[in-house]
Amino acid sequence: MRDTVGDFLASYYLWIKALHVIAVIAWMAGLFYLPRLFVYHVEQVERGSETDAMFQTMERRLLKAIINPAGVTTWVFGLGLVFTPGIVDWTALWPWTKAGSVIAMTVFHHWLALRRKDFLAGSNRITGRQYRMMNEVPTLLMMIIVISVIVKF
Repeated sequence: MRDTVGDFLASYYLWIKALHVIAVIAWMAGLFYLPRLFVYHVEQVERGSETDAMFQTMERRLLKAIINPAGVTTWVFGLGLVFTPGIVDWTALWPWTKAGSVIAMTVFHHWLALRRKDFLAGSNRITGRQYRMMNEVPTLLMMIIVISVIVKF
């Protein structure tokens, strides 16, 4: 069974890699944009207004229609790459830094989902400035991931 799966993954390696990169781009776009929406939501929207309802709709749709599916797809194709025979050298440092950063990115994704629920409940306590700072998290993690994969230290 393992050889069959390994053979399949090796045969479709370039397709899996391409689909993984596409999913990552979509995931990252959403992770960059949602905190920015939160900044504007906090700083310029009155709770209970029509604009509040509009922002909540935009935030929900971004999370449910783009970020969540892209995050799952990133993981599925990423694991396909990990299990492709001969691709990852687990004795090197780079796969571990990438894995740790991807896990941190996933935690950030879930943190954003919880913050959306705070807006929905009217219990957001985070300022626009704090959301601006949090908006840098995916950038830093992306840098670690890309350097890990390209440089392979």
